[in-house]
Amino acid sequence: MRGSGASAGPYASFNLGLHVGDEKMRVIENRHRLIEELGLPSSPQWLTQVHGNRVIEAGLMAGAPEADATFTSAAGRVCAVMTADCLPILLCSRDGGAVAAVHAGWKGLAGGVVESAVAALGTRELLAWLGPAIGPDAFEVGEAVRSLFTALDSAFTGAFRPAGEDKWLADIYQLGRVILTRAGLQPDAIHGGGWCTHDQPDDFFSYRRDRVTGRMATLIWRE
Repeated sequence: MRGSGASAGPYASFNLGLHVGDEKMRVIENRHRLIEELGLPSSPQWLTQVHGNRVIEAGLMAGAPEADATFTSAAGRVCAVMTADCLPILLCSRDGGAVAAVHAGWKGLAGGVVESAVAALGTRELLAWLGPAIGPDAFEVGEAVRSLFTALDSAFTGAFRPAGEDKWLADIYQLGRVILTRAGLQPDAIHGGGWCTHDQPDDFFSYRRDRVTGRMATLIWRE
């Protein structure tokens, strides 16, 4: 959610991204509030996200390393990803022994970031939760994006609806579900979805809607 923070203007008000043009001290204040309001056991492992498929272990690298997913089996380490339309995916092993957070835009989904995170956790006995992302009525893509996915697997075909010449509406939640099932998760182990960051401006930041905007965080950790 984007409320209850210190940021103003297009970043109002709970922007957690240092890379989007907001005042640094406001973002730092928001990150302090995040820790306090959620009672986090430690500062989150922030990432420099690049729409790739690199996964790192939380808490082992200083600063904000370049990666698009983070995992841990240690208690008290907070995995985090930031989004403003892309799909945040949280994973946990069924025994609760390991968790991961994944930043999954269409490039990351096509490039294997979900599969990399599943491999890092070391088990396919997983539960997944799909966080707030751009909805299927707002996510317009070109033919090149659709062809990229359908060339990988015909199961992706149902995630696209025609929206004009060489244009398609993509269901990023469905893309995520297909990839998770391909990675070994059972369909009934995949939860969440159903929001639209683009069409819910009071609740969510959206890069596609506003261009200049903040970032939300999706977090997971072991007690």
